[in-house]
Amino acid sequence: MTPRATITGLVLVSVLQIGVLGFEYLGAVYPLWSDVSVKLKTVPVDPRSLFRGNYAQLRYEISRLPMALYQGSRPLRENERVYVTLEKGDDGIFTARAVLLEPPVEGRFVRGRVKSHWRSKDEIHITYGIEAFFAPKHEALALERTIRSGAFAEVGLASNGKAALKSVHVE
Repeated sequence: MTPRATITGLVLVSVLQIGVLGFEYLGAVYPLWSDVSVKLKTVPVDPRSLFRGNYAQLRYEISRLPMALYQGSRPLRENERVYVTLEKGDDGIFTARAVLLEPPVEGRFVRGRVKSHWRSKDEIHITYGIEAFFAPKHEALALERTIRSGAFAEVGLASNGKAALKSVHVE
């Protein structure tokens, strides 16, 4: 192999690696650039992790939904992608209206993954990838305490339902 071929190969591999990292980054922040933003009600959780850094663990009212909202014809599977349609309430907070296996044609919706639905036949547990809010230690601890008295998260939604956490506000 000639030195020129080696250098060309190294450059191509480097460009490919940078491209993959860029694609992953853009996929994560794309919902933040969209014009669609929703408010979701949070519920308190008490996290402790030395490995993840300083963060406040968030759970949403739409994280545990009644099985009656599921509009599919077959049983849900663990880690299956689902789409939760959202409806804006009079208070500006969005709530779940239905759980679907395919993205809806119209309206606002958020994409998530089924977790632990077999533990309760009456509930579906869903994660959306927006369950941790990273902040400096004192802010994260203060946020955890204040979430207990009521809070909501502002979440950016991409057209495919991917969500990204913008901010958390105390009521």
